Amino acid sequence: MRLVIATKNKGKIREFKAIFDGTPWEVISAADVGVDIDVVEDGATFEENALKKAMEIMAACGEVTVADDSGLCVDVLGGAPGIYSARYAGEHGSDADNNLKLLSVMEEQTNRAAHFYCAIAAAFPDGTSHTVSGRFDGVIGHEMRGEGGFGYDVLFELPEYDNMTSAEISAELKNKISHRAKALQKLFELLRGISI
Repeated sequence: MRLVIATKNKGKIREFKAIFDGTPWEVISAADVGVDIDVVEDGATFEENALKKAMEIMAACGEVTVADDSGLCVDVLGGAPGIYSARYAGEHGSDADNNLKLLSVMEEQTNRAAHFYCAIAAAFPDGTSHTVSGRFDGVIGHEMRGEGGFGYDVLFELPEYDNMTSAEISAELKNKISHRAKALQKLFELLRGISI
């Protein structure tokens, strides 16, 4: 059984493939099925953006499609950058630009609590859809550390793992404890209960 992943983000595709490894689902990208659509993420929530992406890509390819929208929510910033995480430093900003902006904004802050949030939507060819979510708690570090992961992983420290960042822990561990892993676990349970 195939799951089309509605993203062009190679890091996300890698994580989806790793997490779905050993399941009955074959993870493929939208590009693998010839779909190259830039879905405008104009929803007010992670769930709205994930659902919009899943529905539009599913309509284009006719296969079960999964999309996620995820981001970093910093307590002292009122949940920012939130749904704007990928564009925090501007529409064409890089991961490094986003991290540098966050470090600058957080420079004087003592409350550094934050969490990653992930909403995953599954859209089915019969028009039905479902959303699930997951959360991953940590704190914002004072410097970028680590070679793994992507996005804000180099700044996201995990107190229960000796304050390593999520870019310093192994990919295997991250794929068990992250916001996306928690949401995907819920997605597994959902898919198991649905006959396609």
